[in-house]
Parts: sequence; C-alpha cells; structure tokens
Amino acid sequence: MTETDSPDFDLLWYLEKLNKKEFMSLKNHLKQECLEIGLPEIPGFDLRTAKPDLVNLLTTFYEAQHVWNMMLSIFQKIRRADLCEKIKARRKRNRETHKALIKNKILLQWEKCLFENVHNTFYEETIVEVLRKLDTVYDPRSTFYTKDVFLVGEKGAGKTMVMKVVLLQWTHGDIWKDVISYIVHLTSHEINQMSESSLVELISKEWPSGQAPVADILSDSQKLLFILEDMDNVDASLNVDESALCSDSRKHVPVSVLLSSLFKRKMAPGSLFLISLRPDGKAAVMASVKKNYSITLKFSDEKRKKYFALFFKDSQKATRALKLVQENDMFVNLCQVPVSCWITCVALNRQVEMGGEGKLSCQTLTDLYAHFLANTLTSGAGIMTSQRRRTLLERLCLLALEGLWHDMLHFTDADLRSVGLTKADVSALKALRILLPSSNCTDRHTFIHLKIQEFCAAVGYMMLLSECQIPSANKKYPERRERYNDFSPITMSIFGLLNEKRRKILETSIGCNLLTGELKKYFLQKMKYMGDHPKTVEHHMPLFYCLFENQDEEFVKQIMDSFLEVTIYIQENKDLMVSLYCLEHCRLLQKLKLSVQCIFENKEPHTLTPSYIFPSSSKMRSLVYWRDLCNLLHTKENLKELEICNSDFDDTSERVLCKALTHSSCHLQTLKLSYLSVGTRFEDVFRAIVYNPNLKFLSLNCVPHSLKMFSLLGEVLENPVCRIQHLSLMKCDLKASECQEIASLLIKSKNLKKLTLSNNPLKNEGVKILCNALLHPDCTLESLVLLFCCLTKTGCISIGRVLMLSKTLKHLDLGVNLLENLGVSILTLPLMFPTCKLQELELEECMLTSGCCASLASVLIRSKTLKKLNLLGNDLRDEGILQLLEALGHPDCVLEAVGLQINSVAAETRKSLLTVKKKNTRLTLLYQSWAAKKGREVSYNVGDIRAVSLPPTVPVSPRLNWHLICFHMPRKFRHKKSAKVSKQPPPSSST
Repeated sequence: MTETDSPDFDLLWYLEKLNKKEFMSLKNHLKQECLEIGLPEIPGFDLRTAKPDLVNLLTTFYEAQHVWNMMLSIFQKIRRADLCEKIKARRKRNRETHKALIKNKILLQWEKCLFENVHNTFYEETIVEVLRKLDTVYDPRSTFYTKDVFLVGEKGAGKTMVMKVVLLQWTHGDIWKDVISYIVHLTSHEINQMSESSLVELISKEWPSGQAPVADILSDSQKLLFILEDMDNVDASLNVDESALCSDSRKHVPVSVLLSSLFKRKMAPGSLFLISLRPDGKAAVMASVKKNYSITLKFSDEKRKKYFALFFKDSQKATRALKLVQENDMFVNLCQVPVSCWITCVALNRQVEMGGEGKLSCQTLTDLYAHFLANTLTSGAGIMTSQRRRTLLERLCLLALEGLWHDMLHFTDADLRSVGLTKADVSALKALRILLPSSNCTDRHTFIHLKIQEFCAAVGYMMLLSECQIPSANKKYPERRERYNDFSPITMSIFGLLNEKRRKILETSIGCNLLTGELKKYFLQKMKYMGDHPKTVEHHMPLFYCLFENQDEEFVKQIMDSFLEVTIYIQENKDLMVSLYCLEHCRLLQKLKLSVQCIFENKEPHTLTPSYIFPSSSKMRSLVYWRDLCNLLHTKENLKELEICNSDFDDTSERVLCKALTHSSCHLQTLKLSYLSVGTRFEDVFRAIVYNPNLKFLSLNCVPHSLKMFSLLGEVLENPVCRIQHLSLMKCDLKASECQEIASLLIKSKNLKKLTLSNNPLKNEGVKILCNALLHPDCTLESLVLLFCCLTKTGCISIGRVLMLSKTLKHLDLGVNLLENLGVSILTLPLMFPTCKLQELELEECMLTSGCCASLASVLIRSKTLKKLNLLGNDLRDEGILQLLEALGHPDCVLEAVGLQINSVAAETRKSLLTVKKKNTRLTLLYQSWAAKKGREVSYNVGDIRAVSLPPTVPVSPRLNWHLICFHMPRKFRHKKSAKVSKQPPPSSST
C-alpha cells in the first residue's frame, strides 16, 4: 500500500473536510507557504483550482514531506486543530511502528558471542562508554554537538555490537529521546548490492512491501539518523562533482551520487550520520565530511591487562604473558581488540601453563601464529589422531591460500568441500574457533581473523598442495574488503618459517613437513641484486619486517650485507623496533635515509575515554628505540651519510639525535634535513653540526627559510671548528630579499666551497647580491649551483664580472634559466680573460640556439681553464654544433667534456662529432640531460621489480614464486589473469 493509497495519507480526504471558506483560505496560504519552505510556485495553480486538481498538482510537483508540512502549517493557521491532531497522531504511530521494525531486525540478526566468557565484559564496558558519548553528541544543547560521528576500530573491536545495542537502546527509549525520530540502518554489503536507488527506496527497504511513510520520515530530517556500517568497504566513490548531486528524494541516481548527496545534505537537509569503519579506510571517507567527531575503539594497557587476567584466571600467569606482549610492539599492535587478544592468549597458554621462570619463546608474529595453530589443533589430542591433524592443517591451509588468491574471505559450504573439508572437519574447526560463521554473509564461514588466514596461506606455500578451484571464485565483483592486494604479510610469515626453530613448532606438534630447499639461497641472490641496484627499492620497511620475522642472525646479516644504502619510513613504534633490529645487523651500511612521523606526539585527540587514549608507555618505548637507533650514528663505522626528511620531533627526541651527532665516534660526513620546520627546536641540531669535525656536506632542502635559520647557519659556518664544505638550500622558496643573508654566510664561512641554491626564485636581483659576496676577499666558494633560479640575460652581467675577477670560482651551473643567446654572449668575454679560473660551466636548457655558438667556439679555443661545457637541452641545430666541433678540434682547445643535444641533427653532423672524438681521445661526450636523469630517477621504484621464477629444484606450490620477490608489487601484477607470470624468463641485468 502506497502513501497515497493509505487513508492516513489521503490528502483529498483531508481537503474534503474543509468547507468552501476554509478551502479558499488554504489556497490563499499556499503561495506564502511555498516561499517560506523555499519551494517554487505551483505551475498552473490559481484560486479556482478544485480539490482533486489541487491534490494532483501538489503530489506531482512536490515531494510528499513538503506537501504534508505545508498542510500541517496551513491547517494550524485556519484553525483546523482536528486535522492537525490526525496528522500528528499518524506521525507518532509511524514512529512507533518504525521502532518495532528496527527492534525485530536487530533481534533476528543477534548472534551469540563465541567468546562470551571473556569478551562480553569488554563489549559491555565499551558499549556503556560509547552510549554515554553518543547520547549527548547529537543533542543540539550539548557542547559536543555534531551531525557526523565516526566509530573507528579494527575488525573485532566491537563496532557492530555497539551499533546493534545502540539501535535497541533507542527503540526502548533509553537514548536520543526527542532527538532522533527515525533511523535508517545500512551495512556496506547492502549498499554494495545496489547500483542505483532513490532515497525513498532506500528508506522503504525495511518496511512491509517496501512502502514506508516517507512523508513522515522526511518531514523533520534533522531528527533522521543514518547508521552506515563498514563504510570503508563500500565500492561507490564519494568523490562526486557538486553539479551531479541530487536534491529530489524520489529520483533514482547512482549510489555514489545518492551517498554524496546525503553527506552534502542536498537530500534530507540537517540529517545525522553515525558511520563505522576501520582505521585504514578512515581518511578516504572522512574527507567527504568536513566536520566530524571520531570515537576510536582500541585497547589501552589497562584494558589489555584486565583481559589477560580474565583469560588466564591466575595473576602470575597473566602477568608473565602480558609482560611478553608489552615488551614487543608487534604484539602490542596486534592486541588492540578482544579477538586478537584471544588469539595471543591461546598461543601463549601452553607455555604459561608449563610454568617456570624461563622466558616465553614467542618473539615474532610467526611464533605467535604457529603456537596458536599448534595449541589449537592439539587441544583435541584425545579425539584427533596426528594424521587427521596433519590432513586438517593441509586442507585449512589450502583454503586460506586459494581464498586469498581468489579474493575470498567468506566461504560457502561448497568452497569448503572443494578443498576437501568434510562436515566433521568444519565442525572441528568451528569448535576450535579457527573458522567462524561469517557476520557479514549468511551461510558462510570465515577465518577467525585475516592474520590467521594469511599465516595459513604462508604455511600452504611451503607445503606440497594440489591446486583446486573454489566455486565462489567465479564471482566477478568481490567487495572492496575482499580484494586482497597486499601479500607482504604472507611473505613475512614465509621468512619467519625459514627459521628452523619456528618451523619446528608446527612440524613437531602436527607432524607436517614445510619445504624450504633452496629458498634461503634464492633470497640471498635476489637481495644481492637489489643491493647492487639501490634505485629498484623505494624503501626497505617491507624487507625489514620479513627479516625481523626470520630472526636467524646469520641469515639476516648476510642479507643486510647486500645493502649499503637503506631508506626507512617510521610511522609506528613497531616500525622503529623492526628497523633497529635490522640496522644493527647491517655491517656495511654507508647511507641511511629516514622519515619519522606520528611517533613522539599523540595525534588522536578524539579517542573514546582517557582509558582508551594511546598509552604514555608507548611514547617511552618509542624514545628508547629512537635512542638506540641514533646510537648507530657512532657505532656504525661505515655510516657516512644521514638524511632525515618529512619528520616530526619533540624536544626530547631532538636532544637524543643531537647527542648522537656530537658523539666523538660519529663518522658522518653528510647530513641532509629536508621538509622540516626548522625553528627554535632545531637550535641544538644546528649547533651539534659545529662539533662534528667529520661533517662536510649539509643539506637543508625544502626547509622554510627564516631569520632564525640564517642566524643559526651563520653561527655554524663562522665557527672555526666547523668543517662544512658544501651547503645545499634547494627548494627553500628563497627570494632576492633573503640573498643578503646568504651573502653574509659566504663571507663568514672559512671552509665553504660549494653552495647549491637550485629551484629558488632568486631572480636577477638576488644573484646580483650573491655576486657581490663572491668578489669579497674572504669568500672561498669554488662551486655555485643556480639551476632553475629564474635568471635572465640581465643577470649575466653580474655573473660575468665574477667570472672575470673571482680567484676561487671553478664550477658554475646556470641550467634551466632563460639566458638565451644574448646572456651567453655576455658571459663569453669574461671566460676568455686570463684571470678567469672557471673550469666547469653548465648551461643546460637555457633556450640557446646556433646564434651563440660562434662566441662559445671562441671560448673553447682561447680559454686555458675551461674543462667542461654542458649545452644539453638546447636546440643548437647542425650549423651551431658544427661550429663547436671545429673549435673542439682546434689544437689550443683544452676542453675535456662537452654536452650536446644531437637527437635531431643530421647524420653527417653526428659523423663529424665521432671524428672529433676519435682525434681528441681525452674528450668525453655527455648524452644524458638533466631532465632525462631526473625522469629516470623518478621511474625507478619498487613497482619496477618483476616477479621471476624460483629455481626449478624448489618443490613448492606452483604460485609461490609469483608473490615472494616483490614486497609491494603493483596490483596489475597481482591480478589473477597474471597467474602464469612465473613462466616468464628472469629479468636481464638492465631491468
């Protein structure tokens, strides 16, 4: 029954209750009502319109909620209280009906908690805290009032449980009384089933026959709450152009447009949102909502301690297990939610039960997951033979492996049968809580946690398993969360299982054999290749996690010896811990580049309660790790270069770094600081540079300039103890106004030999100031790089004076500046003077043509000092290059290196060039331009590493070789259609 079919929504019935005078009065009020609501006037309407015609006009041109809001307002004005009461009674009745429907839905979906002995306590406490916050946050009278609330937590944190209890509490009238009238509850799975919809259809889905009282639900949209579960799993994009948004609740539009229109309040203006998602999907969803409040569900140290005490029921045993977890940030990071804590406790249970004062053997996640499987599968030893345990493990691992291969996290009964799992097997795995009923999909099963499925897949890689076809793998469009893109956790576990001690946890308890063969040798070979080609690896964190899982001292040292350069990005404590372990085993390390973010300061102010705030002990651990990492600066004798980019420090962490820099055994020669905010806190860093006599190169690229910075630099360079010879200030947004400060540095410094100012808009005015400093008798600069500094031919006048009179300048780079032929002509006369000491001149991409080649040819013949001239990126044409070649062949020419753009010159010109090169054997030809070199550097990243075949002697699963080599392989190489990539030949040395 539609609204128009229902007696309660029969507008004509209401109008028939009006006498002629009342009906005329109603029509007189309509125009004003339309204006007040912001609706356009009714086309074709006049005061003579009859009641049936008026009903037709209103329902055709206006949405139902607007029609009834206007009618209620007009009925009040014409004093028809009886009709007003009838509408209000209808609305009240519909609100109660809606609550009953919501309650029935939740009770039907309610499932018994499989971990009730321990978990219920935590879910109850969490729910009480969340309810207290949510009961006030949507209240306009509250100081925390907002219309968008995010509930953030990992899988198993209790988000779904919170949502269900919230809905039930609302139906009972315990929260949001008089604040929220209607709730539209949607899961990501329900949203993903729709390609397009209208808001009316969306609201009506829970009502019998799909017919909801939309007019009443949308009549006061400020009391309408949308609860959206797992929004990070929704396929629809929320990045919709403003012009595509829709305001008509009746119109069918793509789901992406519908959701975006709701978020932007084009539909249901003033409505409220409660959205749950996981932390890794938070940024994308939150970007579509400008103002929001976030509630984070995760364990604090206090909550974790209470959980362990309840699980072990013995304070001493709980303390032993908890101590192991708290000392390892990999375990701390894992134990954020109840289900992960349960897995950890099960893994440690047997060791804890055995008692003793010995240290628990779990050090890595591989240890933990291996003990979990071993303890779980052997817990039913009395009813399960060793052969059945082994068979059960093989079938479980095959399910995990094929599932991830085919983007499957939820399995049907047919999927389970396809890998050989019988009903008895499934019952046993459910009893052991390795497999659980899926909470998202009915009649499906899932692993207790994705981490367990990944570990089982890694074990499956190292077994002789036959391939199979999972029936559900034929589906074309898996949901976003089932699109498994990152195989690095599996690779980590494989590295961990290469350690014999960890491998034996499973082999001894279950009787399985994991095949390793020549894998270690193979990995050593591939790491050696990566070490010899540093630009093939974007950063080393994925590898470091693999090595940390392995913990085989000799194997780790062998691999780390392949790398002279290491790049690490630190975003969590566990990153610091893992990096420290690997760097301590890196005996030949020469260059270290690191970025440290979000470690030393709490950046999540909107956590649930003080007990959920990221614990202070975490910061203490981070400082300990940071101290040990900084100590490498003086314990690694080969470490000569340190680059710190895009990092956040507080006073304490900065002091730790400075102490290491000033250590007498610190052998650093190069220090690079980029994308840092250099202010008061970096005074100690600058002053530490003074007391490091080995430091020769200081880079402050991409650091915002300030008077404070130049003042500190002046103190550093002026100090006679300072040995800095090369200072780089690239991309610092330096202008002519800052050049006086830079000029002062050139004069003050006694040891500075090279200054790089590339990518700064200095312009001619700034360069003129610098040139005056270069002529100062105390200036000892030998090399100046002004690449891309917005110079023109006018600036060449000041530069020419320096070339003529400077006694020290030997290298000048003016590349990527608009000098043109006239600018170069201004420089040629000083270059021919006997007082000119310049040896290298870079004029790459300076808009030069053949018109400047005659004067340059004269320079090549007459200059007795110029050894290198770079003219790449300039269109000199055949005539210009031939003029230069004639000069290069002159007996008085002393040039040793020349860069010429010869891509488009004639064959005869190239032949002449080779002839000159043959006669002048000392001459080097430069072919690679600056722009090309820059492009090449950008193109080399981890995505360029191709998967190659394992040695044919390694008897492993056919797909093992496809995933093992690349730690962050792009998705296009992981697509199922690339399954035969392992048959491709190994890459050549040029790959």
